Amino acid sequence: MASSHSSSPVPHPSSGGNDGIFRKDRDPTSRHHRHIRSLPDVCPKEPMDEVSRGLCDGPSVVVDQHRWTVYNSKVNLPAALNDPRLAKRESDFFTKTWGQEFAETEVMPSYLPNITNEHFGPYLQETAQRERIHKRCQNICPNKDELDSVSITNNHDKSRAELEQVPRIFMKPDFALDDPATFNAVLPWSHFNSAGGKTNRDVASSRLLQEKLSHYLDVVEVSIARQISLRSEAFFHAMSSQHELQDRLTQTSHSVAVLRGRTAAIDRVMCEGPLRALRQALTRSNCVRLHNKLKLMAAVHQTQPTVQLLLSTSEFVGALELIATTKEVLQQELQGIHSFRHLGSQLCELEKLIDKMMVEDFSMYSRSDLSRSLEEEAQVMEKDRLESLVFGLLRQRKLDFLDIYGDEMILAAKSIVTQCVVDSVSRCEEIDPDVVTKLADQIRLMTFPHWFQLLKSVFENFILFLMRIKATLSVVRNVVLEALDNNQKSRLLELERAAAGAQVPGALLSQGEAELAYLTHEGLFISDALNEAALHQGGNGVLEQSSAMGFKPQVAQEPSFIEGPRPSPLRLDGCGSDSASGTTESSSSREHAFQPEGGASVSEDMMPSDLELGRVANNIQELLYTASDVSHDRCVKVLMARAKDGSLERVSSAEFVCLSQAVEGFVRDTEDLCCRRSVSLRGALQSQANRFVHRFHEERKNKLSLLLDNERWKQAEVPAEFQDLVNSIADGRISLPDRKSQGIEERKPSDYLHIDGQKYAVVGTVLILIRIFLEYCHCVNDIPSIATDMLTRLSDLLKHFNSRSCQLVLGAGALQVVGLKTITTKNLALASRCLQLVVHYIPIIRAHFETKLTPKQYNVLRHFDHITKDYNDHIAEISAKLVAIMDSLFEKVLAKYEVKAPMPSPCFRNVCKQMAKMHEALYELLPEEQAQMLFLRINASFKMHLKRQLSRLGVHHDGGPQHGLVTVDVAFYTENVQALRTLDKLDLNMAEIWEQKR
Repeated sequence: MASSHSSSPVPHPSSGGNDGIFRKDRDPTSRHHRHIRSLPDVCPKEPMDEVSRGLCDGPSVVVDQHRWTVYNSKVNLPAALNDPRLAKRESDFFTKTWGQEFAETEVMPSYLPNITNEHFGPYLQETAQRERIHKRCQNICPNKDELDSVSITNNHDKSRAELEQVPRIFMKPDFALDDPATFNAVLPWSHFNSAGGKTNRDVASSRLLQEKLSHYLDVVEVSIARQISLRSEAFFHAMSSQHELQDRLTQTSHSVAVLRGRTAAIDRVMCEGPLRALRQALTRSNCVRLHNKLKLMAAVHQTQPTVQLLLSTSEFVGALELIATTKEVLQQELQGIHSFRHLGSQLCELEKLIDKMMVEDFSMYSRSDLSRSLEEEAQVMEKDRLESLVFGLLRQRKLDFLDIYGDEMILAAKSIVTQCVVDSVSRCEEIDPDVVTKLADQIRLMTFPHWFQLLKSVFENFILFLMRIKATLSVVRNVVLEALDNNQKSRLLELERAAAGAQVPGALLSQGEAELAYLTHEGLFISDALNEAALHQGGNGVLEQSSAMGFKPQVAQEPSFIEGPRPSPLRLDGCGSDSASGTTESSSSREHAFQPEGGASVSEDMMPSDLELGRVANNIQELLYTASDVSHDRCVKVLMARAKDGSLERVSSAEFVCLSQAVEGFVRDTEDLCCRRSVSLRGALQSQANRFVHRFHEERKNKLSLLLDNERWKQAEVPAEFQDLVNSIADGRISLPDRKSQGIEERKPSDYLHIDGQKYAVVGTVLILIRIFLEYCHCVNDIPSIATDMLTRLSDLLKHFNSRSCQLVLGAGALQVVGLKTITTKNLALASRCLQLVVHYIPIIRAHFETKLTPKQYNVLRHFDHITKDYNDHIAEISAKLVAIMDSLFEKVLAKYEVKAPMPSPCFRNVCKQMAKMHEALYELLPEEQAQMLFLRINASFKMHLKRQLSRLGVHHDGGPQHGLVTVDVAFYTENVQALRTLDKLDLNMAEIWEQKR
């Protein structure tokens, strides 16, 4: 067998080609019959013979597990060559793994030379002789392995033919003779059971069956022996491997026993003492913790009496802090203590009771603060108590406590009005409170001065009321802002602690290695061991300090916390009497609760978030706004109760101005105090102002209409007070003058109204009109909110004066209304001059109203532009009327004109007489420029009619007798007209009466 694995050292040519390359031949037996291989050896270092190497020439899964073998092959060659992703068949299958560009990439030239047949020439010449000898020997003596394989194949075919003689029923896996069918098939008893008993034939058949079965047995045994002989080598190899394995296991067991003995000795000599020391240290630490735990339980046991004692002194914040601390201790350090199983629920109920007590106390505080006398100072009542209550409510997240204050504020505002009315009625003898019970009826029965004093009293009380509310809300806001600031400081402190604590675990690990070894030996997790070591190393000092200092459940004391991976609650002292004896004031309580030291984690989760605190701060400001609105609403009630029967509409303008000023002052004061522009009182005043303006306007419009209807359109004397009035307007003071002084009464009236160097001849109605529109302007000064409405009413008044004067003068309505016989030129000139006076004051009125309007309201000023245009049109119509009067006279007189002696003719004498009368009527009324312009227009009318008459008479500018006569008349006319005052320089241009020759 050994020779079968040894090949000749002489190389021989390959049987597949004639290229002259010699390759080492493989084992001949492998080309014909493969040996049956056993499992890979699990002990590769065991010496093996050549047979074993032949059986184990494949790769071992143990030895070759870290290098690539054929077992790692996953893709066969056809699959690599038939890649469907390739556009064409590639000659190199590596493109499948290395990409499409592998075949196209330029290959770097190899540093090895190209190997050709010439390189093997010396070797082939050296081995050619030995190879020829080897071939000759192979032809003479065939290989033993080939003969063995041929014989094995023949024997295998022979044994198969012999086994085929055995019936297949014996080869079945479920072959069993206890099955009747199988038994009858193997032993056919029908051949042996004859009627006459056993015969020779039966005996022969039985013997033949026995021999056949024996033959089958022999065939099977021979086949089994042959198979065993073929696999004997593998069997003996397995047996030898088993013996070797048993020997090695025996050695290993002995080595393990020795190692265990040595380990036990090391443990006994070197480890028992240190481990005992560690156990004792851990036991001592546990005893210390147990002692601290018992002291903590004793302190917790005194929590309820301490809380009750704190509540008896209204120290709600201290009681809440103590309850929160105790609950945290129960949840973290005393969790699972059977004796405290009901304490948590009891503390929760106690906390709910404190919530109700705080809400009731805050409601009582708000009621007493808002209902106390307003004559007291506006300082905050019991500031420390208020701060304590606000912080307690914030801590318990009772963020709706401002609603309680708001409700009490509304009730207090109602009581303020009621008390003011009662006090005012008690001072009024005309009102019997037993007969008139309703406050609104009592208000309406008061006189205006009495009611106005009531309103001012209400305003003053509400100002004090708002000042008190603002002071109280300022304290509440400061508490909220302080809580917000300390929340931010707590977060910064937590971030610093987190950054500092990130380096603690490594140091604790180096300090607590001995204890960590013991804890891990006892079966704990490493993370738990680290946490316990951290608590042991970092908490001992704090524990001892807390135990020595004890717990004083005072509100001002800062609770101590253990620094470690998780927060540990503070250590309490068991003395309950000392807990209550140290009660401090509420300001210290807030400082304690807000202080961002170790106790920050207790109240951090209980305090509202920054967003919630911000909302509370905004609600405080909104509550101040609400207080302002409530005050205004209560004042509106007083105002509307008075105005229900129209009393405010019937007051004088001075009284309404006083009312408006008082309301505006109150509104301005509340706006400065609360930074809120409340609109309810202004709106009520505006509504009353609109009614007042309507009545004010109707009174003056009716008065003006009455004056116009009684006006005879004659020049009136101007009293000195009206002259002073227009003088003050010229100086820029658009307001009504004070009452007449003694000196003004002694001054005589004037014939004219002197304004800016001009004389205005006016009627009495225009003087009253000037005073009326000054009253309008004065009202606007006192009540700016009615500026637009007053402007509209004033423009309506001016339009009414213009239209009514036009109806009376130009329309000759005064003939029927007043009883005038005729409308003279003097009446027309007076009307024109009065209109000019109003036009003079319209820009001044416009400028005054413009200062009282906002830019968005400037569009209402266009009414003055329309009024100015209407007045100018009216003035132009009066001038045209005056010219028309003379025009009709000229037409009538010149129609009878004849060019004949004597000269000047009577017609021209009559014209000059009428011109003199016209000038006499207008001279004292119209200014010089207007008179000249008017007479120029009259002269133009005269020339037109004279030219027409001369053309009709056939008189031409030819130097004839008629031309001379006409020239004499024209000279007479020119002399008389220019002789009139202020008309001496008037250019009459009489040459236009002659027609130009063509």
